[in-house]
Amino acid sequence: MKPINRRKFLASTAAISAITILKPSTVFGSKTNSAVRLGIIGCGNRGTAVISNMVKHTSGQIIAMADLFNYQLEKAKPKFDQLNKDNDGVAIDNSKIFHGSKAYEKLLNDADVDAVLVSSPAYSHPGFLDAAVSAGKHVYCEKPVAPDVAGCQKVIQAGEKAKGNVSVAIGFQIRHATPYVEMAKRIRKGDIGEIVNVQLYYISSGSGKKVQPVGDSREEFMIRNHFHFRELSGGIMLDQAIHMIDICNWIVNENPENAIGSGNRKGEPDFGDTFTNYQAIYAYPDATNVSVHSTQFGPKFSDVCARFIGTKGIAEAHYGRGVYIEGDNPWDSGVLRGQSPTNEQRAAGVFSSSLHDANSNKVKSFINSIETGNLINEAKSGANSTLSAILGRMSATSGMVKTWDEMYFSNQKFQANLNLSQFDK
Repeated sequence: MKPINRRKFLASTAAISAITILKPSTVFGSKTNSAVRLGIIGCGNRGTAVISNMVKHTSGQIIAMADLFNYQLEKAKPKFDQLNKDNDGVAIDNSKIFHGSKAYEKLLNDADVDAVLVSSPAYSHPGFLDAAVSAGKHVYCEKPVAPDVAGCQKVIQAGEKAKGNVSVAIGFQIRHATPYVEMAKRIRKGDIGEIVNVQLYYISSGSGKKVQPVGDSREEFMIRNHFHFRELSGGIMLDQAIHMIDICNWIVNENPENAIGSGNRKGEPDFGDTFTNYQAIYAYPDATNVSVHSTQFGPKFSDVCARFIGTKGIAEAHYGRGVYIEGDNPWDSGVLRGQSPTNEQRAAGVFSSSLHDANSNKVKSFINSIETGNLINEAKSGANSTLSAILGRMSATSGMVKTWDEMYFSNQKFQANLNLSQFDK
């Protein structure tokens, strides 16, 4: 979608911003006004999943929706209406359903919207997030924050504007998963000693199936298959490996200094330009080496893991094979290690997934920040994790060692070159 005209947009939203951002405790201080009024930009599968969690687990109610494609809106509206009704709300008014290349502007200009979920393809995240902050809207933006360096820098700048005004959350929900939170706390207090090495991997099955557009538009084909186009999605380092990179950055509280990587399109589908596999070695401060292995091909999903190797033990976290520490200070989260729970274990509340409460905790944190006025701002940390993934991708695609500064000051900016006005009809 075309970048918003900032001068015109700021002029038209100044009054809205003043009301929205100055007194969050007043807006949400009474039972009458307790529901946080949500808008969603991008009504596909991921957006539907996240907004569903918000409505189910918080006071949020969906009052507005925007998408480039009308059929996405038509498919999502019955689901959203039912979500609202199941949680003592009402159906979305037809006047608050926006489609086309200007849909996000119309939604953000709606004075009734308190907070917005940005769940469109990654190429649009920087512009949408910045526009939401400028409009005085609290914003939850999916990861990655951008597919390129320039987009990440724009998100960091938007985060500076947001400080003290609105909450900005980035969709790294694993930081809110109870087993990971406890593991991180134990690593930081020294239970595995000094961290020497970190091994990260995300081994996924392929997604080579083409999603056919409704029409014959090149743009619609690319957007509906955006994960296969680097300028739209950033590729699998920014889609999948980024989750493990974010966990590493969070736990060691550092960004990588340099990276050397490799990768290729072996096993690729017959369209797109993203790699199917990456291998990268990152050097972090204090001589900590971090390896990242990310693949997306073949018929079988394997495993996702973050393994921290220290002088006193090993901390290991998998999506479905447990979260635990072995060594001088052993600990186990109680998440099952790769097996399905028995009936007795289910009754006792034992989980087979370490992410069982990640999404609900994440959306609760975001909505609670709005209701209480204790604003959160994840723009910079989200951008830094995205930049860390870009560093590995840049090294792999160039075949050269890249430093953080080389990456950050590279002026890398992808050009999507999409004619989106054709969808305004």
